[in-house]
Amino acid sequence: MTSNYRVVILITFFLLVLSIGSSVSYYLISLNSTEKQLKTQSLPLSLDNIYTDIQKHIIEPYLVSSMMANDTFMHDWIKNEEDNSQKIQKYLESIKTKYGMLVTFLVSQKSQNYYTQDGLIEKVLRTNPTNAWYFKFKDIQAKHEINLDLNENITDSIIMFINFKILDVNSNFLGATGVGIKIEYIHEMLKMFKKKYKLKVMFLDKDGNVILSEGQDYNSIENISSIKEYEEIKKQILSQTTSQLEYVSQGSTYILNTKYIKELDIHLLVEARVDDFTQSTRNNFYINLAISLILTLIIATIITNIIKKHNKNLEKIAEFDTLTNMPNRHNFTTTLNRYISITNRSRDPLSLLFIDIDDFKNVNDRYGHNVGDKVLVAFADILKAHTRDEDICARWGGEEFVIGFLNTDLTAAAAIADKLRLLLQNSEKLQKLLGKEVTISAGVTSYVNTDTLDSLILRADNAMYKAKNNGKNCIKLDK
Repeated sequence: MTSNYRVVILITFFLLVLSIGSSVSYYLISLNSTEKQLKTQSLPLSLDNIYTDIQKHIIEPYLVSSMMANDTFMHDWIKNEEDNSQKIQKYLESIKTKYGMLVTFLVSQKSQNYYTQDGLIEKVLRTNPTNAWYFKFKDIQAKHEINLDLNENITDSIIMFINFKILDVNSNFLGATGVGIKIEYIHEMLKMFKKKYKLKVMFLDKDGNVILSEGQDYNSIENISSIKEYEEIKKQILSQTTSQLEYVSQGSTYILNTKYIKELDIHLLVEARVDDFTQSTRNNFYINLAISLILTLIIATIITNIIKKHNKNLEKIAEFDTLTNMPNRHNFTTTLNRYISITNRSRDPLSLLFIDIDDFKNVNDRYGHNVGDKVLVAFADILKAHTRDEDICARWGGEEFVIGFLNTDLTAAAAIADKLRLLLQNSEKLQKLLGKEVTISAGVTSYVNTDTLDSLILRADNAMYKAKNNGKNCIKLDK
């Protein structure tokens, strides 16, 4: 039994190693595949998708602003027709309507007038903080810029302005023009990319200032220098080449793809946390591992039950006669030894009956072994039905049977033996099988304190042979 359970434990161990090993191997392969796909496909593709959206929603306004700044009509109007404000108002209104901008504007350097599609708004003054953007833009070398601002004359929400300088053929500054678009739409676009693709998107200027970022407070634009993890890779982020970078923060790996958008002179940064993309792989690993462990447990349970059933069958084969379902010789001698020990302590009587079916060889020869087996089964059923639970009734072998009677002396045992002889002789079932009576020869003896197991059995066997030699169909005693 112990050996069998060791087999179960060993099989279970190997199944666990196999299931865990296969789950871990599959997990590592899937993890590597997911990370590879993230680096080679998901991030680059997302970067391109975002860039396409930028082209659609930001680059178009940029190109419109550039067109306005280089429009000869605007140059001529500033130089010669600024007194006709309705003309520039209609021009700005037509641009706004045609391209769906929130606002189109022009600031004339000569008059310091600020025009929109609604006409003259105000004069820009250096002393007015809300006009600081214009003078700052005028003084920088760049010909264009993108900034976020709040202009209460236009709307009460943050606007992204794309500003272009108006320069004449001699590069003299004539003013500033451009368009404004609602920042909420761009912000929603970035939120969509974070929610749908689990990506963080940022727009940076050449100095690393964050122009726009998902979740960014627009009133406090920061520089990426304040992000500790970016310190070592800031130079690569702000290079004018597309690149892929990695860093580790708090045990998580982050992958960054950067792209320089020449038209806007800004840098697009797309960041992904690897864990966000491998979470489903980890979840599948835990599910597969749990399923494997459950299956291993089920298989181990099935194997255990099979072994238990097999052991019971083996025990039954080892202890019982397969034909008559009676205890066999091994079982009988083991039990009789225990009875002898009990008798030695209690001093109660113990008797033994040895039975042999008369002329059973002729039964097999005449009727065949199939009928002979049926006779043995019917014979055994009669013996079991007419013996006590505490008695041990067994098939000794062939046509020989033995019965051990606990707490039964020789006289009582002899009486029981003769009763059984008559029952067997008069059995209708046995007579029906053979067409004649079945008789037995039996020997009875009682245990004495000088007996061993072998001597007791031998004495009963000798008594049975005396009955055989005395004409059969009788009981003989051996004291």
